[in-house]
Amino acid sequence: MSRSGNPTAPAPFTARWRQRLRHVLQRSFFELGWFLPAWVVLGLSRAAILCVPFRRLAPWMGRHQGLHPWVPLLTATQQARAGQVGRAVRLAARYTPWTSNCFPQALTASLLLRLYGVPYALYFGLAPGAPGESMKAHAWVCSGAINVTGGASFAQFTVVGCFTSIIAER
Repeated sequence: MSRSGNPTAPAPFTARWRQRLRHVLQRSFFELGWFLPAWVVLGLSRAAILCVPFRRLAPWMGRHQGLHPWVPLLTATQQARAGQVGRAVRLAARYTPWTSNCFPQALTASLLLRLYGVPYALYFGLAPGAPGESMKAHAWVCSGAINVTGGASFAQFTVVGCFTSIIAER
């Protein structure tokens, strides 16, 4: 019997777990299969951001394009894969005990996209903060028309750096 006294109502604990199970079962096999590896790579990305100077990380992000925003064109298959990678990274980022904000997500997404041979562009942007606050920084990855991580950020942030996959230049 549940706490509400109604013998047919599920206990709150059971209802939460059913809802979570339903949520998990709605995920694709790709997202579920990449959950743990993406989770681990997010942790490694976070550790690298904290411990490794940016100039040493930069070669792992791709080819530096300066301030020129550049979005690669994709086939339909590559677009589908970019969307799957983005969903897998965002899902894993929700369950990390460490901070998995935009930068670790962008590094992880770029690594997975490179692994699958999908061209991408990793952007760094700045936006003015509210009066009396510092500027806001953001990192995001786009692949074709797909915002892999970081959302649609071109309207909010001024691009200050762009790294592209070396695959895209072949």
